[in-house]
Amino acid sequence: MSLISRFQAHLRLYKRYQKPFIQFVSLALVVSLTIIGCNNREVTKSSSIANSSYDQDTLNVWWDKGFNPEEDEALRQLVRNWEKKTQKKINLLFYTTDSLGDKIRRSLKAGNPPDVIMSFKAERSPNYRLAWDNKLVDLSDIIDPVKNQYREPVLQTVNFYNNVKKKRSYYAIPIHQGTMHIYYWRDLLAEVGRSEQDIPKEWDAFWEFWKQVQDDLRDNNQSNRQSNNQSKIYSLGLTLSPEAGDTYYLFEQILEAYDVEIINPQGQLLIDDAKVRQGIIKVLNWYDNFFQQGYIPPAALKWLNPDNNRSILNREIVMTPNASLSIPVAVRQDPDIYNKLGILEFPNKPNGQPMRHLTMAEQAAILAESKNQKLAKDFLKYVVQTEVMKDYLTKAGGRNSPVLESVWQDSFWTNPKDPHISKATKTFREGKVRYFHVSRSPAYSEVLDRNVWGKAINKVIVDKIQAEKAADEAIEEIKQIYQQWEKG
Repeated sequence: MSLISRFQAHLRLYKRYQKPFIQFVSLALVVSLTIIGCNNREVTKSSSIANSSYDQDTLNVWWDKGFNPEEDEALRQLVRNWEKKTQKKINLLFYTTDSLGDKIRRSLKAGNPPDVIMSFKAERSPNYRLAWDNKLVDLSDIIDPVKNQYREPVLQTVNFYNNVKKKRSYYAIPIHQGTMHIYYWRDLLAEVGRSEQDIPKEWDAFWEFWKQVQDDLRDNNQSNRQSNNQSKIYSLGLTLSPEAGDTYYLFEQILEAYDVEIINPQGQLLIDDAKVRQGIIKVLNWYDNFFQQGYIPPAALKWLNPDNNRSILNREIVMTPNASLSIPVAVRQDPDIYNKLGILEFPNKPNGQPMRHLTMAEQAAILAESKNQKLAKDFLKYVVQTEVMKDYLTKAGGRNSPVLESVWQDSFWTNPKDPHISKATKTFREGKVRYFHVSRSPAYSEVLDRNVWGKAINKVIVDKIQAEKAADEAIEEIKQIYQQWEKG
C-alpha cells in the first residue's frame, strides 16, 4: 500500500473512532508516515525521465523535498502549469535537505549539473560558495522588476559576493521563508492547572515554567499510578545532534538571545572578541544545565531534523522550538489535534529586550554551467509572479511563509481561526525577525554546514569537556574555515 493510501486509510479509521486513546495512537501513525515521507532519500521524478543530455526545450530542476505530500504536489502543479503555458518540459527531481548540497557538488564535479536548484536550508547551502567562485548566474534582471515586492532584509539574503568579479549582486531568488517559534501541548498544561496566559515573558522565568510543568506532570502520573508515555515525559525538546540543522539553528537563536554577535553588520568575524567567547561558553552551559537536570530527553543527542517533530506529536515532550510550521501542518487535517497544539514566540531576551526570531529565506538559483540559462530564467520569472506564488504556497499547506509583499495580502495568512499560520504571519509582519548573516560573511555558511555548534554541545554533554575548552575548539574551527576561504 502506498504512503498516501495508508495515510488516507488512517484518516478514515480516525473519523470512526474518537476516543482519546485511539486519537493519539492514530496521531503516532500520522507522524510516522509524515516522517517516512520526509526521510525518504529516493529521488522523486516529475514530468519526463531525468536526462543529463542537453535539450533546449527541457529544464533540469532540483528542489528540496517537502515535509508533507502537499508541498511536493503543489510544486508539481506549478510545473505542469508552466509546461502547459510554454510548451516546454521540466525534469523535476526532489532531494532531501541533508543530501541536496552534496548532490549539487557531485554533479558539478561530474559535469552534469541541473539548471535550477532550490534549497530549504539556504543558510548552509552551497550557494554562497558557488557565488563566491563565480558558479551562479546573476539574477538581477529577475529581481529588479519586482524589487519593490521584497523587504530589504529579504533581498540582502540573496545579495552574494562574487570573489572572481570582486562585487556583489543578486545570485538567487527568494522563494519563501520560515522563522522559529515554540510549539507545545495546550492540554498538557491544562492537566497541571496552567494555560498560555500563565507562561512568563521573562527569559529565566519562561524556562523555569517548563521545568515545573514536567515535574508536575510526572508527579501527577506517579500519583495516579499511570504507566503511559507521560510518566517519562520531558519538557524541553531541544535538538542536540551534530547531524541536525535544527541544532545549529536553535544555538544561533540562543546566541541572539544573549546578544552574542559573531558577525558584525560589515561582515567582519568577531570570534576573537573575549565577550563573544564568554557568550559562547554561557550558551553551552545553558544547554548542559537543562540536560544534566533531566529536562531534555537523552534521545535528543541523536535526533535528526524531523525527530523533534515526531517526539512532540507522539507526546514524548511538552514543547519544542521549530524553524517552520511543519509540526502543526503535519496534523492540520485533524482540527482537534491542530488546535491542541499551541504556538509561542520566544520570551524577551535576558536583558528584557524583545527577541528577534532567527529567520531563513529559502532561495532558488541557476548554475553558471547550465546550458539552458534563458529558459531557466524564464521559469524563475514565472515562479515569482504574485498569483503563481500565492497559489503555490497556499496549496503547499502554509508550512512556509511568503517573501513577496503582494502575496501576504491573501487572507490565508491572516485568518485568526488558524492559530499557527496567523501567529507566524504576525511575527513576520511586526518585524520581530532577524535573518541569518551569511550573505554578509559567506564563509559562515560552512560553519553552519559543518554544524560547529552541534559538535561543541556534544563535547560538553557527552564527552564531559568543560564549556571553555569546547568553546575554544569551536572558535579555532571557525577561524580555520575562514582561513580556507581566504585562500580560495
